[in-house]
Amino acid sequence: MGTYTLDDVARITGVSRARLKYWERTALLEPTAARNSGDSHREANEFEFRDLVTVRSVLSLIDRGVSLRRIRRSVDALRERIPDVDRPLGSLRPWLDGSRRVVVRHDGVLIEPDGQLVLEFTPSQTHSPVSLRAPETGDSLCEAAVNWFEQGCKLDSNRSTYAEAIEAYKRAIECHADFADAHCNLGSVYFNQDRLASARICFERALVIDPRHVEANLNLATLLEEEGRYQMALRHYKVALESDPMYADAHVSLALVYEKIGLRRKARGHWRRYLQLEPAGTWVEIARQRLQQE
Repeated sequence: MGTYTLDDVARITGVSRARLKYWERTALLEPTAARNSGDSHREANEFEFRDLVTVRSVLSLIDRGVSLRRIRRSVDALRERIPDVDRPLGSLRPWLDGSRRVVVRHDGVLIEPDGQLVLEFTPSQTHSPVSLRAPETGDSLCEAAVNWFEQGCKLDSNRSTYAEAIEAYKRAIECHADFADAHCNLGSVYFNQDRLASARICFERALVIDPRHVEANLNLATLLEEEGRYQMALRHYKVALESDPMYADAHVSLALVYEKIGLRRKARGHWRRYLQLEPAGTWVEIARQRLQQE
């Protein structure tokens, strides 16, 4: 069976790479190839088709207003009470009764994660996509932060909703000040608005919380590179690559910076590694051209 890289999953599902990395870090998403093989080196870059289905399932639940923490609790409950359910995360589905309940079909009937049987009725109403909303009443501060973070992730890819994305990420940070992913994503929105000073502050705050944060290191390095501060940019690109050795685009960034400072031999090493990781990637032709040059 063929496998997919994290970037492939992001492109196919429409979920940002940063969001997928967050789901990985919080154990919501675990690549099937890595889980089945027990090979930790496969976790960063090998997903199977069933993992794409799982991502779609998570998105469906989130769009129904189900929080990530509730999804995780449901998966844990299924594993404990109904252990023979195959792939519990991918099996979860929203229950269309206007609530945020989730169910799974098992032996032909619908069951809640705690094992309670659910009677099926014809749905009397439809649901519209979730808009920016406050976290559920009674959520813990941590869950509220995650809810706001997820709202920001839905909104930060469209320029027309940048303001709402910024508000969502700020709310996440208010709930949990050490939320590195929220600081990083907020900085990315500022960067896309050309608010570079604000973006830099956010990336630096994320790195104070998590010095090996991949996206924050990459984003800060990009800012530094644009300022011509190549040695500092190299340092952050290297940290990002050490944290995620399978991140092909980090090799591209390092190669380009090394070329700018005249270290073409080092650049060639990164072009070669990029081709190994992404033989059909966006930069393939450029990488090949660079390697053909003397």
